[in-house]
Amino acid sequence: MHPTLASFAASVRDVLREQDNPAGRERVAQLLRDALRDRAFVDSLFDAASPPRKVVHEDPQLGFCILAHDYRDAGDGPPHDHGPSWAIYGQAEGETFMSDWQAVEPAAPGRPGKVRKLREYALTPGVAHVYNEGDVHAPRRAGPGRLVRIEGVNLERVARGKYEPVGDGISPASPSRVRPAPRG
Repeated sequence: MHPTLASFAASVRDVLREQDNPAGRERVAQLLRDALRDRAFVDSLFDAASPPRKVVHEDPQLGFCILAHDYRDAGDGPPHDHGPSWAIYGQAEGETFMSDWQAVEPAAPGRPGKVRKLREYALTPGVAHVYNEGDVHAPRRAGPGRLVRIEGVNLERVARGKYEPVGDGISPASPSRVRPAPRG
C-alpha cells in the first residue's frame, strides 16, 4: 500500500509518542527512507509552484513538522544546529553534500560559536539522516534537489545557534572526500 501524507504522519506520531529520543528518531528515519522509495508519495508533496520550504504537516498533538524542500538551484548553507530540537533530512531527488561539525566554542546570543569540520558525506535519493539536538551540520547542493524533512518542532519559531568555521578541520569536499551518508 502506498503511504499518504496522513498515514505517514500518523506513523511518525505513533513512533514519537512511544519513543521521542534518538532511537525513536532513527525509527522515524527508517519510515522516511521507506516512504522516499514510493514515487507517488514523493510526488504528492511537491508541485511546479513548490517553494524552497513548505510545511506540509504540523502535528497538533506532538508539534513535529513534515516539510517539503524544493531547491531549484545550487546552494550552500552555513553550519547550523536546530536549537533545542532535532531534524531528519530525507533526500527525495538530487544530491546534498552534508558536512558535520564539532563545536569548539558555543554560540551565544549575538555571538556565533566556532566549529571545526569533522566529515562530509552525500545524501542521495532514498537516504535519510538524523540530526539530534546539538548536532551541527551544513548542506551544500551542486544543483537542484528535493528533500523531505521532519523537524521536532517548527524551526521557524526556534532560536538556533549560528557558527563560524575555524581551521584544522578536514579539507573541502572533493569527489574522493565525499563518502556515502553514515547510517543513523
